[in-house]
Amino acid sequence: MGLGPRLELRQSQQLVMTPQLQLAIKLLTLTNVELETYIGDEMERNPLLSTDDSGEPRIEIDSGPPEATAAAADPVTSGLDQLLGTPTSGTDAPLDVDYTGEAFNHDSGSDLSDWGAAAANGTGDDNDFEQFADVDASLADVLSNQANAAFADTDLIIARHIIDLIDESGYLTESVETIAERLGVDTAVVEAVLGTIQSFEPTGVGARSLGECLALQAREIDRLDPAMATLLERLDLVARNDMQALMRLCHVDREDVADMIRELRRYDPKPGLRYGGERAPPVVADVFVTKGSDGEWHIELNQATLPRLIIDRDYQAVLEAGGDKATTNFVGDCLNSANWLMKALDQRARTIVKVASEIVKQQRGFFENGVSNLKPLTLRTIADAVEMHESTVSRVTSNKYLQCERGLFELRYFFTSGINSNDGGDASSALSVKDRIARLIAAESDDTLSDDQLVNILKGEGFDIARRTVAKYREALGLASSFNRRRARLVAAA
Repeated sequence: MGLGPRLELRQSQQLVMTPQLQLAIKLLTLTNVELETYIGDEMERNPLLSTDDSGEPRIEIDSGPPEATAAAADPVTSGLDQLLGTPTSGTDAPLDVDYTGEAFNHDSGSDLSDWGAAAANGTGDDNDFEQFADVDASLADVLSNQANAAFADTDLIIARHIIDLIDESGYLTESVETIAERLGVDTAVVEAVLGTIQSFEPTGVGARSLGECLALQAREIDRLDPAMATLLERLDLVARNDMQALMRLCHVDREDVADMIRELRRYDPKPGLRYGGERAPPVVADVFVTKGSDGEWHIELNQATLPRLIIDRDYQAVLEAGGDKATTNFVGDCLNSANWLMKALDQRARTIVKVASEIVKQQRGFFENGVSNLKPLTLRTIADAVEMHESTVSRVTSNKYLQCERGLFELRYFFTSGINSNDGGDASSALSVKDRIARLIAAESDDTLSDDQLVNILKGEGFDIARRTVAKYREALGLASSFNRRRARLVAAA
């Protein structure tokens, strides 16, 4: 068999992730706050991108009633799937549109002082006083300042080493013996330095256990008597509300035990958390849902977090006037990139509004009457209704938040499993069942409801639910068993 070059013609299929497809998918998963950062980075890289300071909206996304959204969808931009399948070329017409134009110019969600610009990190007219607050000093800084005033020479070195080993909650993470061996000093010296650190503010810092932390706080207010010390040594019994065992060990009556437990509840189990690192970023709504005068629910994006993008035609003309080939190619690449970015942003906005509108349509009972009317819902149901792929809906609802009259909710909150009805009616959402269980337990008086009694009540209300499911939902809500609730009630009444 001879070896030599030859030509072959083969036909195959493969999935290619074009840069435009990757951009569309990436933008769809970003929240409004993350998207603002991304746009800022793109503006630094692309000189043709600019912000519109005129205040005039460039595109309107008026969702109207959720029922009318699907019927009124533009067939050209009806979904992300069509965008991803749209062929592209270097001759695409520039899109001098601003995808962030407000859907409602009057009385919209972003016009409200508590939802709009003020909700977006203090960018509106209302003053956000948190932006003027200094970042809290860290726990290590607070302890180091006190150590510099209390120690010198070798003791100061030991103190700084101990402070480095104290976690954010205020607890020492290594034993005194290990520290002494590492530093080559006597254990008694480390104990003495640690004892001084434990007198620092906040009270309870430097403790090696929860019992020691609470004991330091009790000693601070002169409440560490023998009975309290014994109680702190048996916190496991306190957690179980075992009053008889505590009375026997502490040699006090029930009233004294109840008084000591009430005292413990005023102590701080994690004193170090008073001093912070970075402040947790606020959750900003991506979508606003408001009820119009016509009684219908309207949906719009939170425009306050996004700049109004345009292509700077004047600067483009200046760059192209030079006539240099490299400059012309650079301007062409920037123009194509800007066009694709704005097209993807426009489609992202329309897709989010479309999916949110369908969620509001499916969960109308929740927006009208609360969590008790929340229906079971899946991604597949929404995907079929809006004629998109299920993965597209998953990306839209990931890390996105919806603001309505009832509060701020993650879009994933509205997708729940269902509990069948025992009378053949519609299934109920698991969240609505949890809400009913929480209400029943909150309404308890002298009679504590067991899980079996809860099952009987729920079945009487039409829920086909098993006892193990009730127990699972109760534990998920952080509610104790009937025995522990009864014991806690006796302790509180003592």
